[in-house]
Amino acid sequence: MSRLGKKPVQLSEKVKANFKDGILEISGPNGKLLQRVDEGIAVKIDGNNLLFEQLGDSRKHNILQGLYRGLANNMVIGVTEGFKKELELVGLGYKANIEGGKNLVMSVGFSHTVTVEIPQTLKVATSITPDKNTLVSISGIDKYEVGAFAAKVRAVKPPEPYKGFGIRYVGEHIIRKAGKAAAGSKK
Repeated sequence: MSRLGKKPVQLSEKVKANFKDGILEISGPNGKLLQRVDEGIAVKIDGNNLLFEQLGDSRKHNILQGLYRGLANNMVIGVTEGFKKELELVGLGYKANIEGGKNLVMSVGFSHTVTVEIPQTLKVATSITPDKNTLVSISGIDKYEVGAFAAKVRAVKPPEPYKGFGIRYVGEHIIRKAGKAAAGSKK
């Protein structure tokens, strides 16, 4: 039984929802998002509430009801507030900047720079933190797209476990290992 799927999604006065031909469209002050909805789920717009109902009794319908309710909730949050992820480049000489407004160019310890193309729907900004690390801020209205681009940037140079150098999410805890010197001093 999907309990969360039965809860209505609250729409503010600024948000408009439309469901037609299996596509849910939510528009707000920040933009417009579209989501295809499975035939096994009915979407009802009741005033300021968005309701999702199962058209069957199977486990699949139960799962889909909660899924589409969660996706719609993220869409409403995205078109009103937006989503943001921040990455920190930790390491000697690690830096990033934006070239031409469409490419993120990073120098992260390789013999070459790494260029990642920025999707047009996202906004990316770089800055320097007080402890001289580079901060990359990724923001947009689609939660999936923001998270996927942040993961793509982090995958360029994930944090290594010995000194913690690499690209990490702000606030991410890296489990550190003891080096060879610590293992040799046990004698």
